[in-house]
Amino acid sequence: MYRKDLNTLFLRARQLSALVVGDLMLDEYLWGTVDRISPEAPVQVVEVNREDLRLGGAGNVVNNLLALGCRVAVASVVGGDENGTLLQHTFTGKGADVVGVIEDPLRQTSRKTRVIAAHQQIVRIDRESREPLSPGCEERLISYLRGHAADYQVILVSDYQKGVLTPAVLAALMAIGRESGIPVVVDPKGNDYVKYRGATILTPNRKEAEAAAGIAIGDAASLEQAAARLIGQADLAALLITRSEEGMSLFRRDGEPVHIPTMAREVFDVTGAGDTVLAVLGLALAGGWPLPEAAWLANQAAGIAVSKLGTSTVSPDEIIEEIGRGHRDSSVKLKSLEVLATIVAREKERGRKVVFTNGCFDLLHAGHVKYLQKARSFGDLLVLGLNSDASVRRLKGANRPLIGEEERAHLLAALDCIDYVVLFDEDTPLGLIEAIRPDVLVKGGDYTREGVVGHEVVESYGGRVELVEFVDGKSTTNIIEKILQRYGDA
Repeated sequence: MYRKDLNTLFLRARQLSALVVGDLMLDEYLWGTVDRISPEAPVQVVEVNREDLRLGGAGNVVNNLLALGCRVAVASVVGGDENGTLLQHTFTGKGADVVGVIEDPLRQTSRKTRVIAAHQQIVRIDRESREPLSPGCEERLISYLRGHAADYQVILVSDYQKGVLTPAVLAALMAIGRESGIPVVVDPKGNDYVKYRGATILTPNRKEAEAAAGIAIGDAASLEQAAARLIGQADLAALLITRSEEGMSLFRRDGEPVHIPTMAREVFDVTGAGDTVLAVLGLALAGGWPLPEAAWLANQAAGIAVSKLGTSTVSPDEIIEEIGRGHRDSSVKLKSLEVLATIVAREKERGRKVVFTNGCFDLLHAGHVKYLQKARSFGDLLVLGLNSDASVRRLKGANRPLIGEEERAHLLAALDCIDYVVLFDEDTPLGLIEAIRPDVLVKGGDYTREGVVGHEVVESYGGRVELVEFVDGKSTTNIIEKILQRYGDA
């Protein structure tokens, strides 16, 4: 993913509009210190020194979308109380459209109060209504949705099981999405995903997916089994399962699973991370991004969100900075075979498909880049075996390589399409292939399958060989000849 793609998306966000439907609530934070026990009971005494009131539930999804620059409308039901009024005023103050927010004087607007000391929650106090909407409010909400939902590029459904998303409301949303061709993205709750039947994509975490599918997820096979069951039950186009420190896994009705690793970072609070995933995934889909790229972006944003305390938003600048950070130092991609073998084994356990190719790559040129980009498209990560200087000399002659192995390795590692680079001294990469056991072995179109070193090894465990044609006229030899022609007599 290139920075320009992100900039384009965030610039376009101002022209994109999302409809958020779900349970609204206020998240209240009381920050304080603890240095004594109450004489009245064996409990801590928190001396509050700061208070913070934020939009929670579906409101946090709205908050995230607004922070990303998107236009947002809200559809829900709140109580006819002070908290309901405060919620609506907060939305309008941020620029969100609340015409679709209905007041029910018989309901209590949700307000969750968290008491925090020493960066830890001491207690949480909930005040809310959980019963389903009254028939009158349900009818008014559905009427609004039928009259306005088709005006948006994406519909985001945030279910906190507080009674707003009744079966009738959900059925109306799914029908609107299908009829108008608008993506409907759902953050689900509960064990019955049939109520979301017809949604474009659901975003449960692993625990939620296990409960809904009735399958314990312990490995790649059980993960795929659970996903297939949920996609079938709810007639989904796709399912994105968030897996905490293991990243995310995207499953589609048509297409191979895509496993997205998480970025290593310190986790302070997972509160609201699912809201961030829902918002960023929805924005990317509204902007026309394919599902795998949209899921990848949501994963990056979630990593930023969990590094903050409390329900927080993520800004475009933070996302761009985070992604840029992952590409600053090429050294992190250079691995010894011993380290690389461990990394690849772990990635395979997560269900990721490993691609391997090798070569000298002396005088890196456009032909090389196109070849490597194509190789990367065959799987989830690309490992490049790079001939050492000694190996190149034996293959190409005493005058080669023109560029030393360390410089060649860093140049290649700087390419987004390459995940890891490993040097080898042998004449062939057979030892690397045996140690890494890639799922796909890639070589140039000037080879035959039988002529590719290691093809027997890869095919013996069910892997395959892919041959990629080089760009005509692009080669290191041609570059050297051109330089000699132009400057040989200088």
